Amino acid sequence: MGHNESSTAGEVPADLARLWRLSASARRGRPAELDVGRVVNAAVDLADREGLDGVTLQKVAQALGFTKMSLYRHVGSKEELVELMADHATGSAPRLDADSWRDGVHWWAAAIRARYAEHPWLVEVPVLGPPRGPNAIGWMDAFLRVLHDTGLDPGTKAGVLVVVGGYVRNAILQGRQMAEGRRGTGLSQADVEQNYGRALAALVDPERFPEAALLFKAGVFETDPGENPEDQDFVFGLDLILDGLEVAIARLNR
Repeated sequence: MGHNESSTAGEVPADLARLWRLSASARRGRPAELDVGRVVNAAVDLADREGLDGVTLQKVAQALGFTKMSLYRHVGSKEELVELMADHATGSAPRLDADSWRDGVHWWAAAIRARYAEHPWLVEVPVLGPPRGPNAIGWMDAFLRVLHDTGLDPGTKAGVLVVVGGYVRNAILQGRQMAEGRRGTGLSQADVEQNYGRALAALVDPERFPEAALLFKAGVFETDPGENPEDQDFVFGLDLILDGLEVAIARLNR
């Protein structure tokens, strides 16, 4: 079975019907011991413990006490399973009753970032196309509602969603890479940046690198106690994006 198989749920492809939990047809007799929900829950639990690379159809089947072939009645492929897992783990979008579109985007970005933190493997899921699952569409809808009164056309709103969503994903990936670089050192990101700034301030020659020397002399890599550089960088980058969006909205509404 694969993504192109037909479905008894109208004209909806079978993989999409499973993603939206559409009932194909009523089953007679005892309820099935295995269904899509159980398969997905087991796979998500496995990914939370072992990462995305640790999820195989064989391992999921063993966790459920079934054979690998039994899973193919409910999940067409490993790729489909990953899509089901991602939509399930992302969960429902929050209600964003913000006073402004800018606050709404900040809240949306913080909420999806927190969801990725709950399931770190989510950022490893390949982006093979636009969102298709009910939870993914819910997050899309929440973002578009934030921009409802901006005057932007639907295509532009969708483009903004791609930019902001990509920024959040890349920020998380960068944070993970920096965390891996600190592994075993006992240092926080604030420690690393402080050490970096102080070392380079003493090393960088202002005659050779005048602008870089000014940067290190300014102490921008010093962090106040209790502050998280990753959080500060995340907000700074998001605000840069929204500054540009604000200009576009103002130009449209002149």
